[in-house]
Amino acid sequence: MSDLRDRYVADNCSIKRALDVVGEKWTLLVMREAFYGARRFDQFHARIGCARNVLSERLVTLTEAGILGRVPYREPGQRERHEYRLTDKGLDLITAVIALMQWGDRWQADADGPPVRILHEDCGHPVEAILRCPHDGTVLTARDLHPVPGPGARPAPGA
Repeated sequence: MSDLRDRYVADNCSIKRALDVVGEKWTLLVMREAFYGARRFDQFHARIGCARNVLSERLVTLTEAGILGRVPYREPGQRERHEYRLTDKGLDLITAVIALMQWGDRWQADADGPPVRILHEDCGHPVEAILRCPHDGTVLTARDLHPVPGPGARPAPGA
């Protein structure tokens, strides 16, 4: 792929575009907590522990990207506030978050093991993010993959 890769530019890379939105530590931790059920600013702040202004910026980024929806609520006798709910676009990130968690569980966990297990609601067994060929169902590793230019590939100048 290396020779072929050099013939195309990476200015419209999907990985780069995804990282532009979610590729920052605090953003991924906001996503983790949203998947765990956090909705309100104070919940995120207490569970993540970043500065309030950083959290506020991350919530704005995720809301503007359509990953979180901002929904008004009002406690009795209080002013209107907003909570943050995962959109369909945000829910689609669970596979990436679980894949990152699995990698961390395998390579970075304490000797005691992973701090969290994600279980299938219906049967109670652990879930896993895996690569699978949609044609024949084969489970794949990095060694089984062969990148090729897609329909959005743009030739490099002079290629």
